[in-house]
Amino acid sequence: MYDLLVVGAGPYGLSIASHAAAAGLNLRVFGRPMASWRDNMPRGMFLKSEPWASNLSDPAGRWRLDAYCAEQGLTARHAEPIPVEAFAAYGLWFARHAVPEVDERTVAHVAPGPGGFTAVTEDGEELHARTVALAVGVMPFVEVPPALRGLHPALVTHSSHHSDLDCFRGKDVTVIGGGQAALETAALLAEQGTRVRVLARAERLRWNDVPPPWERPWWQSVRSPHSGLGPGWRNWFYSERPGLFRRLPEPSRARIATTALGPAGAWWVRDRVEGVVELLPGHEVAAACAVPGGVRLDTVSREGALRALETEHVIAATGFRARCDRMRLLSSELRGTLTTLPDGSPAVGRTFESSHPGLFLAGLVTASGFGPAMRFVQGAGFTAATLVRGVRRRLGTPPARGTVPAPVGSSRNDSPAPVRR
Repeated sequence: MYDLLVVGAGPYGLSIASHAAAAGLNLRVFGRPMASWRDNMPRGMFLKSEPWASNLSDPAGRWRLDAYCAEQGLTARHAEPIPVEAFAAYGLWFARHAVPEVDERTVAHVAPGPGGFTAVTEDGEELHARTVALAVGVMPFVEVPPALRGLHPALVTHSSHHSDLDCFRGKDVTVIGGGQAALETAALLAEQGTRVRVLARAERLRWNDVPPPWERPWWQSVRSPHSGLGPGWRNWFYSERPGLFRRLPEPSRARIATTALGPAGAWWVRDRVEGVVELLPGHEVAAACAVPGGVRLDTVSREGALRALETEHVIAATGFRARCDRMRLLSSELRGTLTTLPDGSPAVGRTFESSHPGLFLAGLVTASGFGPAMRFVQGAGFTAATLVRGVRRRLGTPPARGTVPAPVGSSRNDSPAPVRR
């Protein structure tokens, strides 16, 4: 019987495992380290977050991205994006140094069991644990517009389904979406000779500004502080005080989770898209069907104007939607016990414990409770320290010597936030 089973080995899972090991918990970690960063992002992409805001978390703060870059002869400077391949390699380096051995098998099923939980691996091994931390990343929550669902994968894919884009050389591709994934995918396609267009619902595309210099007059820092989610006090609050964010009224949290840090392209992608890629903002796909040679898209503009276009392939860079009903590795019995928020995501208490005792959640699924930071690597440090403290409390284990103290801004209420079934 393990104290903790960590399911997932991305930034959140590895950070939780590092903190749990340092706290002396008897744990197992399952998942292919940094799998989505290695398998679900095309070569040539860059990390949108600042290097200093992209650290995985260990209690001593020793295994940071800048330390890895220094060891490898790479740069990790403010306002200089890091290649995704380098970040994935950093995660593997972190796993080797800061985490107990990771079992790369997939956990296929988690259900309530004697004394806690029973987990079954892909090859049928059964394990038992008193608590489980689910850190499955974003891939279970892929979101495709309704009009495109049901079309064959040869015609429609999600942007996260591609580790490279070579198969689209010389073809005609339509990218749906107005965020970083859509715009950077379009740039990479254009640069390899693909005829590409971007179709987005927003009336105009948004671009992030070049971040202000790291060193600047104090009054500029006071007016608009740096944060892991971008400059400004609002972003600072989301980034640095997720515990306080959770104490906001549920309607406010829901509104912020939906609207904050909306679709936008990084400043360093703009020149690779504008004037290079055909842009169709203010259009939404109303219907789609297979036609000889590809897909026909029927679109409607904000003004109600109809337009049809044909393309060989559609890439939906339309993000992810974290809903309880998509957490399929949980047994139906276990999913049925979870209290949900109005957007369908699971409610969690102040230590990331779900409404089912002993089941802890991390990453995107907690963004409606703890704010936008949980959509980015930035949230891993707060999550790991807070969640492991909650696991120890659930196990009845006193704080270990040297355990990281409770993060500033955490709520005193252990129960999940107000919810609706």
